[in-house]
Amino acid sequence: MGAHTSRMRILGIDPGLRTTGFGVVDAHGQQLHYVASGTIQTGAVAHGQLPSRLKIIFDGVSEVVARYEPTCAAAEIVFVNVNPQSTLLLGQARGAAVTALVVSDLQVAEYTALQMKKAVVGYGKAAKDQVQHMVQRLLSLPGLPGPDAADALGLAICHAHAARALSLLSPDSNRRAHAQYKHGRVY
Repeated sequence: MGAHTSRMRILGIDPGLRTTGFGVVDAHGQQLHYVASGTIQTGAVAHGQLPSRLKIIFDGVSEVVARYEPTCAAAEIVFVNVNPQSTLLLGQARGAAVTALVVSDLQVAEYTALQMKKAVVGYGKAAKDQVQHMVQRLLSLPGLPGPDAADALGLAICHAHAARALSLLSPDSNRRAHAQYKHGRVY
């Protein structure tokens, strides 16, 4: 069992066109350690400049990967919401972030907001502040992380739990099984 408690550095990404949250967590067995978190902001670029905003997201995620050298990544799956235009824009922001991860040769697991909230708070319809407080508690943070960074850290925590559970269930498929959790897909 000791061979399957390898150290993982997980980069969680909460995509957004204005604000993309990121969170980096080290997972070693059941232990989770905070490494870094923050946001990538595109607000300095005019709303009509979508390609420029997508480049900021791509470059920002690439910079986070280069700085913290994660071994894998987890990104939130985007669902259609009330406004189709907002959904399309969010999908493009997510695409820029995921592309940066894949170009950096990272395996990307995908989780819904419901899966992340259930893994972190225990309740799939938890409010943002509940996620923030639980992330603070689980990672022993001195202060409350911002909502976007908390969601990104929550995705990293969710992936750590999924990877650990799957490694215990199927020790033979150690390398790629962790990203096949529930509706997660491997790139």
